[in-house]
Amino acid sequence: MSKEQIETFEKNELYASYQADLTFEKELNILRNDFYYQMIDAEATVFVDFMYRPLDILSGDAYSARRIDENKTFYLLVDGMGKGVSASFTAVIMTTFINHLIDKMIRHSNFSMDMLISESIDFIKPVLLEDEVLAIDYICFDSYFSVLEYAKFAMPPFLLHTKNDGVIKLKSNNIPLSKWQANYKIDRYNIKDIDKFLFYSDGIVENSTIEAGFTYAAFIEEDFKSSFTREDFKEKFFARITQPEDDLTLIFINRLDMQKETLLGQKVFSTSLEAVERANVWYEEIWQHIHSETKLMYRAGIVFSELFMNAYEHGNLGLDSATKHRYIEEDIYFEKLKELQKECSKNITVSVYRIKEMSEEYIITKICDEGEGFDTQILSQIFRNSKKYNGRGVFVSRKNSMGIYYNSRGNCVLFLNKI
Repeated sequence: MSKEQIETFEKNELYASYQADLTFEKELNILRNDFYYQMIDAEATVFVDFMYRPLDILSGDAYSARRIDENKTFYLLVDGMGKGVSASFTAVIMTTFINHLIDKMIRHSNFSMDMLISESIDFIKPVLLEDEVLAIDYICFDSYFSVLEYAKFAMPPFLLHTKNDGVIKLKSNNIPLSKWQANYKIDRYNIKDIDKFLFYSDGIVENSTIEAGFTYAAFIEEDFKSSFTREDFKEKFFARITQPEDDLTLIFINRLDMQKETLLGQKVFSTSLEAVERANVWYEEIWQHIHSETKLMYRAGIVFSELFMNAYEHGNLGLDSATKHRYIEEDIYFEKLKELQKECSKNITVSVYRIKEMSEEYIITKICDEGEGFDTQILSQIFRNSKKYNGRGVFVSRKNSMGIYYNSRGNCVLFLNKI
């Protein structure tokens, strides 16, 4: 191969890589996740977690998670038939159209599950090929009435974990969606006694496992039942398979009544550098009574220090990242903090809980400031492009815990550690 051919090949490779990156970025924008590192903090504290692992750049799977109003949340799972461009195209345009409908419904405060399904089916039917089908889940939670409303079109069963440690399977109530679709069915299920939910595409259950002759379908109920978080479930799933064989998508939801959990400590701190130091000492003392493992205590302390500092400087003092970095470069950072805190009467409240789940125990730490908060959607940009955005504290916190979750306002954060 000549030098010119090599240079042409390298340019083509770079261009292909650039286009692949753009394609995946576009797919992520289409998915729409209103709960990126967010909890739903109402009567119960709800953790909403996702896993989206396309087998290739063009994924036949898609999902969306939308906050409709203070009581309703909507989730969508789409699985296009087959692999490649056709499946990806169908999944993408269906998801895009549904999100467009939801945006309009939210804007006019007239969300309707029935209309959403009807309009999206009418939209996609002319697009589908004669022999093409689409698997799809429409899922709506109404926390006010404790009802799960759903229409399943040939997707794997929902798994619901009851408070008395049982697992309920909700199977599809509709045939695969095709261009010949004439009607559909919506069902409702009372979720008052449900504490965990798992929604997933067939790539999860159809994956081969290290147990010869068994797909993951043979183990999913057991693993879901014994998993407290998505991280627990992911660890079990990937331990059972050799490699992914299809697109992998799942939504893991856990509901906790924090009032019923064991409160290990709660303390209110003022907004000052001295209080930051006192808070770290207080938190370390709590952990000394919880666990003797130094590494675990150290990792929890790192997360606490980062997130408490965020509550102090970004939350209550309202210091933005650009101004902070300018103060640091001018070597006046601590002087400016002391000036700002003189005029600040806001507090930071920390609560630490112990939770028992099956044979495992978890520590949940909640840090709430009295600042204006921030738009947590910026976190999706931070994690996609760590070189462009600030956010070291969030990176460190995610790495050293089993999950971090902000409230919708962005002035309260919760993180988990497994002990």
